[in-house]
Amino acid sequence: MLYTQLGQTGLQVSKICLGTMTFGEQNTEAEGHEQLDYALDQGVNFIDTAEMYSVPARQETQGSTERIIGTWLASRNNRDKVILASKIAGPNTGISYLRQPMGFGKDSIKDALEKSLQRLQTDYIDLYQLHWPERKVNFFGKRGFEYDPSDGWEDNFQEVLHSMQEWIKEGKIRYFGVSNESAWGYMHWLRTADQHQLPRAVSIQNPYSLLNRLFEVGLAEVAIREQAGLLAYSPLAFGLLSDKNHQEGVDLSASRLQRFKQLSRYNGENTRKAAAKYYEIAQQHGLSLAQLALAFVNTRPFLTSNIIGATTMEQLKENIASIEVELTPEIMTAIEAVHQVYPDPAP
Repeated sequence: MLYTQLGQTGLQVSKICLGTMTFGEQNTEAEGHEQLDYALDQGVNFIDTAEMYSVPARQETQGSTERIIGTWLASRNNRDKVILASKIAGPNTGISYLRQPMGFGKDSIKDALEKSLQRLQTDYIDLYQLHWPERKVNFFGKRGFEYDPSDGWEDNFQEVLHSMQEWIKEGKIRYFGVSNESAWGYMHWLRTADQHQLPRAVSIQNPYSLLNRLFEVGLAEVAIREQAGLLAYSPLAFGLLSDKNHQEGVDLSASRLQRFKQLSRYNGENTRKAAAKYYEIAQQHGLSLAQLALAFVNTRPFLTSNIIGATTMEQLKENIASIEVELTPEIMTAIEAVHQVYPDPAP
């Protein structure tokens, strides 16, 4: 396993991070524990979850992922062996059952954090992240920013950072990060922190894959120059960047793309065309598409950790082993050629 520093924290996190959003929906508690055991044995010390998981978000399963991780931590007595990241959800009418109001006010953060700590059966979370912004901005399938004059958001970054500072002082979180954030948003977090001597956002958890490289447009330079690395989520585009979606006769009824068609981010025509081209490249060079896709993400100079997820142990083993795959200049050239034809079809 390879390790990188998480922002300016001094923490060394594995370059492969275990994403857990399938725990409690597609994976049982026993399967989740098996995945966690294997990942830790392979040198993965970084685990990512969120209060709203499992996915897709449902009131009946909300918090199930954190609970499964919590029973694993309690049964293995190994909290000191892992770096644990979780998230507080932002405003979204579809998950209003989480709390009211749904923003990042002091009371909301307190409520979300304490419930996550209880489910995780731990006294602290190493990296606590805002799952998405409160303001209206382009994320979750929106390519560009469209200003909405009806957006009632008012700048509360300083208030949020004061809350994070309070929880850091109490020892309930160690570091603060953001997710699904824009270049303006991230720089504003840093500016506000520096102006008021408040905690800096140490990381950015955004989508990044062969099918979505929008992070490169503005945030890549920010991440490198501000020493705040990317935690790349959905590197396999909900499984579209795996062989099974491109082979004839494969039963896909249990796949995420088939089971959760409401999650339409990776179901576009150009998305599938691009994925098919990347599959051809993988086949030509004796790789699986998952190996190609994950190894590509692993090459990025702005990457801190690649958040992989799996529903089977076979998938998990292949995904973690991608850290050992090296892509030749010929493969990288072929990838860029496809990217020029189908640039970021799954924003």
